[in-house]
Amino acid sequence: MILEGRVAIVTGAGSGIGQAGARLMARTGAAIVVADRDREAGQATARLIEEAGGRAQAVATDVGDDMAQDHLVKSTLDAFGRIDVLHSHAGVQVEGTLEQVDPDGMDASWRINVRAHFGLARLVMPHMRRQGKGSIIVTSSNSGILYDHEMIAYATSKHAAVAMVKQIAIDYGQHGVRVNALCPGWVDTPFNDAFTRQMGGREALQRYVDEKIPMRRFASVDEIADAILFLASDRSSFMTGQAMVIDGGECIA
Repeated sequence: MILEGRVAIVTGAGSGIGQAGARLMARTGAAIVVADRDREAGQATARLIEEAGGRAQAVATDVGDDMAQDHLVKSTLDAFGRIDVLHSHAGVQVEGTLEQVDPDGMDASWRINVRAHFGLARLVMPHMRRQGKGSIIVTSSNSGILYDHEMIAYATSKHAAVAMVKQIAIDYGQHGVRVNALCPGWVDTPFNDAFTRQMGGREALQRYVDEKIPMRRFASVDEIADAILFLASDRSSFMTGQAMVIDGGECIA
């Protein structure tokens, strides 16, 4: 199995893309530390992994809390002794234009969509550097390479996440640590609720998908999980500093 013997931390792993990626990495041999601010959701993901024959540990984590980040990394090292993969996935959507988003909304977007990724990468980097190998995957969005109407906080923070990934990749490639951004488009999960409200409801969102995405559908979480496995594994061993876009062609339409 391609991740046999490796240890992966996945934030936001209690549902959606984070859960799908965690489960696939577990099926291919990795021990998974499931981090989610919803303790019960994280534990449920860990149980699913264990019931399928994998190894998992759930750690309730609010990634916006520096002490919680530190506890997550220390718990991983205490349990497994190493960290090979960090999928820093947890994020937040705040919809609205410049005049509609209040400063607290922008601060929340920055804290979760940028600063939390920075903090976790900073904590795991010394361990990966000593190992001479590691993969850090930061979930951005295709909104990190294009722009959405009335989504200033989200688009700004997702662009910043891509820029941060590129900078870390430049600085740490020499140590064998790869850093890439995962940039999904429309995936049919509850995370789209802010976009759905902003667009005027589910029917309006479906019309957008039908009209604007060349493949005329949402992605499944399993399709995004396949990309996560690629970035986590040696299948992408010469890839770093990239924004991997999986959006059915939306960004070129």
